[in-house]
Amino acid sequence: MNLFEKFGIKTNNEHLYEIAFTHGSYTAEYRLDYNYERLEFLGDSVLSVIVSEYLYKKYPQYEEGKLTKLRANYVCQSALIYYSEELGLEEYLKVAAEESNLTKNEIVSITADIFESFLGAIFLDQGMEFAKDYISKIIFKYIDEERMFFVDYKSAMKEYGDAKELDISYKLLKEFGVPHEKTFIMAIMIDDVEMGVGKGKNKKEAEQDAAKKAFEKLNIKVF
Repeated sequence: MNLFEKFGIKTNNEHLYEIAFTHGSYTAEYRLDYNYERLEFLGDSVLSVIVSEYLYKKYPQYEEGKLTKLRANYVCQSALIYYSEELGLEEYLKVAAEESNLTKNEIVSITADIFESFLGAIFLDQGMEFAKDYISKIIFKYIDEERMFFVDYKSAMKEYGDAKELDISYKLLKEFGVPHEKTFIMAIMIDDVEMGVGKGKNKKEAEQDAAKKAFEKLNIKVF
């Protein structure tokens, strides 16, 4: 289906949407002077404002810290990938013919990126009210049902350690793979005792996984 028909857009600048779905690999292959990265930057900010306002009004009793954690759950990469796939945005993506050059990590990242770049294009072309309406139909229902896309196990572990007066630290056990497709293995240490080992495409992701494993070992649920 035509992009504009699908999302009810009467565009004033069709080229914005061409930019929004143009990956850097396609730019290089066809020697273009644009890609979606600037629109992604803009869309990220617009998304944060819209979701922040909704959470601010929905939860007047919540302090800044809790609102920040809540927002992170609905704008994290896992959430953006879910929204993007639900909308079928990958159908409009332009990448180089040699897609095999893209790593798994890059493909995952692109799926999230185009949700934000598309939002950036909508904001510039249609304005904030249209952007709010677009986001409200996609995301607000998940906020209302308290859907969990991301649990910050590392922060939760720090809070647990502080409450119990435990020393929490992380140790790199191993890293392997080519520079743009590395895998990291991290261990979480609680009072110098290894309590979990995690894996991820960067240290932060591996630490999150390790913290999750530690909570499972301690039989503590994190919400």
